[in-house]
Amino acid sequence: MSASNMSENQDSARSRGLLNVVVVGAGPSGILLSILLAKHGIKVDLLEATETLDEQPRAAHYASPAVYELRRAGIIDEVIERGFKPSSGCWRKASGEVIVGMRFDVIPDDPERMVVLPLDSLGKLMYSHLQKLQLVTVKWGHRVVNIGEEGDKAWVEAQSAWGLVRVEGDYVVGADGATSTIRKLLFGPNSFPGETLDAAIVATNVIHDFSQYGYWDTNYLVDPKNWCMVARIGRDDHLYRVSYSEVPGLTAEEYKKRQPARYKEIFPENLEPSQYTITNISPYKLQQRCAPAFRKGRFLLAADAAHVCNPFGGLGLTGGIADIGSLFDCLNGINQNIADDSILDKYAEIRRKLYVDVIDPTSRENFRRLWDQDPDKARENDEFFQTLVKAETDEELAMELTADLNILRHDFTQYYNKI
Repeated sequence: MSASNMSENQDSARSRGLLNVVVVGAGPSGILLSILLAKHGIKVDLLEATETLDEQPRAAHYASPAVYELRRAGIIDEVIERGFKPSSGCWRKASGEVIVGMRFDVIPDDPERMVVLPLDSLGKLMYSHLQKLQLVTVKWGHRVVNIGEEGDKAWVEAQSAWGLVRVEGDYVVGADGATSTIRKLLFGPNSFPGETLDAAIVATNVIHDFSQYGYWDTNYLVDPKNWCMVARIGRDDHLYRVSYSEVPGLTAEEYKKRQPARYKEIFPENLEPSQYTITNISPYKLQQRCAPAFRKGRFLLAADAAHVCNPFGGLGLTGGIADIGSLFDCLNGINQNIADDSILDKYAEIRRKLYVDVIDPTSRENFRRLWDQDPDKARENDEFFQTLVKAETDEELAMELTADLNILRHDFTQYYNKI
């Protein structure tokens, strides 16, 4: 959309009194939704409990459904410029020997090919775009403490430095992460059914050239104890994300103290701290959880506020961004009077079903694949690995595999009213 068209759209929205959406949570999902809505003439109040953007080393890989939404937001070119497009991934034994690999560049000039950029960098990039949009008001340091509905409006009360602030809109979207306050206020404190897996990971951003050992862009180490992921995450070939296995139940400080020994134990190169630089480190629990519903009245949940899964395979991040695109299409349809409110029931039903039927079982299998099999027999025994072996000589199958996650996209414009 050109600047002139965007300005005309915003002016039109003000004159016609179109939708006002309250988005809770200024993480990448909340910011992305705010950008999409504001660029299409919908007024947004974006509330965030903290004072700054999150800079923890979280996910970094955006598969095709996420790339599609970043393109619609008008930021994909900058994402690619700051990040990069990986060409390959593989599963390895602890010795470093490749079990099987997969190529991501088999479709020439694929516009939706996977892109890599750390989530904190994406957040900063998107926020710079958000600040240019007149229809968005960002309220930092606003911690939601109460919610409700009155007539055709929903409202939240937030504690701020100026006291209790009430913000209302036509709809409220909870995009406030796995510990979502909106979800808890809607469904109760124990509102995230599922489980915490009996495992933990420590995510590290590290400067070290793993390519010298023959490592590909993305590498999964298959091992009962030392399973982990090693993935290049920046244009600088020496910046990697290493997410490695740990025993659950320790404190953050205990995990940090164990890091040098774990690196030495995991990698056959016996890395010493003098050989690399850790730029960020954070332990995480592995969880598989889903909210009982993604809609209640004029309140909606999306991304991590609605569902979480372990990070192996990137389903949580890509699935969350796909939620955002779906919710945008629904709200935009309502805003344009080409969809009625019931389309949000479709959103809640279909996005939850995609988690239950696709994201949850697939992410569990991705995780199990790393530790619950004999690495020496995995190439022959693992069904997915057998498919990858076939794809080594079957280009059509290889192209199909790169598009597998498109199942997470769903066209909600098909539910618009027929004119």
